[in-house]
Amino acid sequence: MSRPVQARRLEGIDKNIWVEFVKLAATYSKVNLGQGFPDFPPPDFLTEAFTRALGGQNHMLHQYTRAFGHPPLVTVLAQFFKKLLGRDLDPMTNVMVTVGAYQALFCCFQALVDEGDEVIIIEPFFDCYEPMVRMAGGTPVFVPLRPNPPKDGKLMSSADWQLDPAELASKFSERTKAIVLNSPNNPLGKVFSRGELGLIAELCVKHDVLCISDEVYEWLVYDGKQHIRIASLQGMWDRTVTVGSAGKTFSVTGWKVGWVVGPDRLLQHLRTVHQNSVYHCATIAQEAVAQGFQRELRLYGKPESYFVQLPKELQQKRDWLVQSLDGVGMKPIIPEGTYFLVADISQFKSDVPDVPNSDEPYDYRFAKWMIKSKGLAAIPLSAFYSEAHKNNYTNFIRFCFAKEEATLKAANEILQKWKQEKTSS
Repeated sequence: MSRPVQARRLEGIDKNIWVEFVKLAATYSKVNLGQGFPDFPPPDFLTEAFTRALGGQNHMLHQYTRAFGHPPLVTVLAQFFKKLLGRDLDPMTNVMVTVGAYQALFCCFQALVDEGDEVIIIEPFFDCYEPMVRMAGGTPVFVPLRPNPPKDGKLMSSADWQLDPAELASKFSERTKAIVLNSPNNPLGKVFSRGELGLIAELCVKHDVLCISDEVYEWLVYDGKQHIRIASLQGMWDRTVTVGSAGKTFSVTGWKVGWVVGPDRLLQHLRTVHQNSVYHCATIAQEAVAQGFQRELRLYGKPESYFVQLPKELQQKRDWLVQSLDGVGMKPIIPEGTYFLVADISQFKSDVPDVPNSDEPYDYRFAKWMIKSKGLAAIPLSAFYSEAHKNNYTNFIRFCFAKEEATLKAANEILQKWKQEKTSS
């Protein structure tokens, strides 16, 4: 064909860091702490629920269910989020099930963002936000969390990365349609405080702006921190769509079951996108997730709840990795939540050979060098920034610590050997 075949909305968004780094990790790494998925099994009660659904007598679980969510799943999600948000929810109009949180986000941007709309994105950000906004015809407007290192020499925490209130306020205009909030934040692990959320909420109400709140790591919060749902703040329910994920909630990222919770005035438009794209999500996976939530609703707040046990286990894994990285000379930023830990690699510049005629930032070169020469995979942090700001954050990489003990021990062995090599040289 002589005429262009590519739709204009795809221009400039064809590159994807995961394609490149997943291939590198598969080829060279002995230990992959790059991608954000657990390598440990999901809880027995959930896999048993899946097995029952698969082999049971209800043959209709092998067929289509309700397009906007399997009735048992949307019912229990409405019951669960009634408890979390402090309001009655209609399972048929206030909850929609999606093919993972990824499709939930896609539905949000396609349904709510029009050409010419501006969408505020807080940096660093999960990398799909920007291309999804652009595909919808919107214009992303970026505002960074800025680090404020402690003066006592202690390791930095994700809480030390903060929004500048005046800078944030300056990004709101008559063209602003929405702000994307991700708390706990991937990649930094920041859990936004009530004060920070209150500032965002106040600006949303003042400027009549929607909030797309990505809360997939809502149960993975450490050190006694509290995850606060922005939809629960005054004036925010009617303008917020909250995104969740069974993948992160129950450690089953491959099941691809997600959801959105929000007012019908917003979700009715997401349903239009959903019914004209994937239309339907896997019935058996929805049935199993529904049974998982039914169990957790019965055990809510009790020690045996998976939502209580998992963050305790992950906090211990986080602390192991913090100690390993600090011991080799990286400076980890201690995350308050999520699977992820960002580390400062500025002390290693002499280790990484220059690449002639390359304009790759240091964190990309370091991560590739570490995969190839040390067998340890991580992700460069600047991949989670806009072109305008990424050069300011090239001294960091992101690790995932949602791994089996054996995986983290293998990573520690690589780091210890590396430390010995540096000492002897």
